[in-house]
Amino acid sequence: MQKALVSVTGKDRPGIIAKVSTALFEMNINVLEISQTILDGYFTMLMIVDMTVATAAFDAVAAKLNEVGEELGEVINIQRADIFDAMHRI
Repeated sequence: MQKALVSVTGKDRPGIIAKVSTALFEMNINVLEISQTILDGYFTMLMIVDMTVATAAFDAVAAKLNEVGEELGEVINIQRADIFDAMHRI
C-alpha cells in the first residue's frame, strides 16, 4: 500500500472536506483515516490516504491539491508516508 499524509489548514468555511475529498476521489485515491478540528475559527485536517491505484502521479496529485487549496483559501500539503516515517525514525 502506498500511503500519503494530506494536511489542510486555514480559515473555516463550508465545503472544505467536500472539495478535498472530491479531488482525491477524482484521482482514485482512497481516504483511509481523517481527523479534523476547528480551533477559534481555524480549520485543520489530517488525512491518511491510499495512493496505490491513483490515476495521477504524486506530483500531479500535489499540484491538484494545491489548486484546490488556492480555490478554497486553504494550505494543502501532501507527503509520502514512507518519507515521513523515515524522517521521524530515531
